[in-house]
Amino acid sequence: MKATLILESGAVFQGVSIGSPADRVCEMVFNTSMTGYQEILTDPSYAGQGIVMSYPLIGNYGVNHEDNESSRPWAEAFIVRHLARRGSNFRCEGELDAYLKQYDITGIEGVDTRALTRILRSQGTMNGMITCAEHFHVEECLEKIRAYRVAGTVEQVTRKEPQLYPALGEQKLRVALMDYGVKENMIRCLQKRGCQVMVYPAHTPAETILAGGFDGVMLSNGPGDPADNVEIIREVKKLYDSSLPLFAVCLGHQLLALATGAQTRKMRFGHRGGNHPVKDLAAGRAFITSQNHGYVVTAESVDPAVAEVSHVNVNEGSVEGLRYKRPNCFTVQFHPEASPGPMDTEYLFDRFVDSMKGGER
Repeated sequence: MKATLILESGAVFQGVSIGSPADRVCEMVFNTSMTGYQEILTDPSYAGQGIVMSYPLIGNYGVNHEDNESSRPWAEAFIVRHLARRGSNFRCEGELDAYLKQYDITGIEGVDTRALTRILRSQGTMNGMITCAEHFHVEECLEKIRAYRVAGTVEQVTRKEPQLYPALGEQKLRVALMDYGVKENMIRCLQKRGCQVMVYPAHTPAETILAGGFDGVMLSNGPGDPADNVEIIREVKKLYDSSLPLFAVCLGHQLLALATGAQTRKMRFGHRGGNHPVKDLAAGRAFITSQNHGYVVTAESVDPAVAEVSHVNVNEGSVEGLRYKRPNCFTVQFHPEASPGPMDTEYLFDRFVDSMKGGER
């Protein structure tokens, strides 16, 4: 079945339908990872978005339940150059096309994804539409495309009830993790360091967390514009005003910055992939990181009496981390839990554990 991708700019790409044949309007973003497509699809931070994979061959090792980063894929659409029809791997449990159909994810293959990536890099992230209709009016499609906005996604992806995850091995600490769209490996990284993890829905009152007797609080990754989460930001400020150790990642990093008076802005095309270099200013060295974000904290808005920039993006200097003046509180924009890799910055979980034990690393 033929499929058509229409961008907000009016550009049109022809291809072949994969996954669901349903029409889909969403925000189009690109990811430069060469592997890890299943972890990418199941990252809740992609809610409301269509993912353009710049690497040309996708699906070659199939899918399996162990690689899911959440209970289901959250991406709206998937755009690839070539979809492998048969997964070749001893862990393969099924094919990617069937997986997309199962979860009603609209896709298109046969598109020049590198050309599409160049458009999104030069003109910026924009909305788009995939349709399998034989006949359509581009102008009518553009009206729908331009009216679309990613909104309400944290409420869409967060769990509805608290969930307890036991420590792996001897339990040493108890952590409250706020689920704004958390990835499973973030929980596993805490579990294997001896943490019992209680994961809470995004809108849980801070009073519930503070009364829980936890050793520390972690704020997770998640989708959408951080400034939309006004009520959550109010509760995050209460957590900041407590004495509990705090560690925040991606959306959590942005929410804490907003709660303490800083500002965020939408990036032209964001950072999405597994090869982004970030410099740890205190360590004086660079790390390769996994990233997925379209918003960033503006450095000039950070009050030096409240926090200092701890990490910067090597490519263009944007803020990748903050260390707060308040004891035992630090945040990063990238994903130290990786999945898919690299795992270079897992040391940040060790730093968080140390801060809960009474010291800072």
